[in-house]
Amino acid sequence: MDARLLGGLEVLAAVVTARSFVRAGEVLGLTQSGVSRAIARLEDRIGVRLLDRTARAVEVTEEGRRFYEQVMPLYGAIEEAVNTAAGASSAPRGRLRVNTDPSTARLLLAPRMGTFLSANPEVSVELVVRDQFPDLVGEGFDLAVRFGEPEQAAVVARKLLDTRIRTCAAPAYLARRGRPRHPKDLGKHECILFRDPTTGRPFPWEFHRRGQIVRVPVSGRFAVNDGLSALAVCADGFGISQFIDIIVDDLLRSKVLVDLFPDWAEERYPVYLLYPSRHLPPAKLRAFVDFLVSWS
Repeated sequence: MDARLLGGLEVLAAVVTARSFVRAGEVLGLTQSGVSRAIARLEDRIGVRLLDRTARAVEVTEEGRRFYEQVMPLYGAIEEAVNTAAGASSAPRGRLRVNTDPSTARLLLAPRMGTFLSANPEVSVELVVRDQFPDLVGEGFDLAVRFGEPEQAAVVARKLLDTRIRTCAAPAYLARRGRPRHPKDLGKHECILFRDPTTGRPFPWEFHRRGQIVRVPVSGRFAVNDGLSALAVCADGFGISQFIDIIVDDLLRSKVLVDLFPDWAEERYPVYLLYPSRHLPPAKLRAFVDFLVSWS
């Protein structure tokens, strides 16, 4: 390994993140041709084509993706170790890219961002909201905050909290249709369905009590993939829906909604912090993780 190889890795990281030689050059202070030469030297050095260049875009090859995912966490650890030795990581600084879904963004993260940023004046946060879970390394994310059990093995997963599933309806709906006495009665009611962003199909409805699990087939004329939209329709009295308790706790206390089956609400739904597996995580990431854990 030599200095040019390490320099080539830095250029590769910039190109993969920016998906452009021009934008990568702007970040690194290099010309487009300088970026191109650095990538060509790196490809010659390791003997494999890493990027496909066209007039419109830069795409990572399959071999390049595999190389990037294996090498960049190690490169990041080297970079962090150098910064640590120089005393540069004693305080969090730099841009932190965080991925999450719409409900988590609105309910958990956005209300607390001001507190975190005030406590860390040298850190900036880019919060990217989307339903689909991203390629953390390939898309340049430092962290993801997601509901549900993690499916990717190549990430560090840390549980932030557990939430309960509550089955709710507005008093107006119950006055009109009657209150179901058992989860199995839901087959006769108008239910608001929430679509799984991964499969596109509605989540199944389950009810847990002292180790017993009851699965209930439900139907309804309204389906949605946004929890807050489902909440608005439910509170308006259209139908029955299921929510995690952090969404509906205040509405249950104020009696805007009614918890239909409090004895069948033992199902848990976790929230996880997910970040690329690497040694010596950056100070900005450590600060954000510690901040999230502190209010869980």
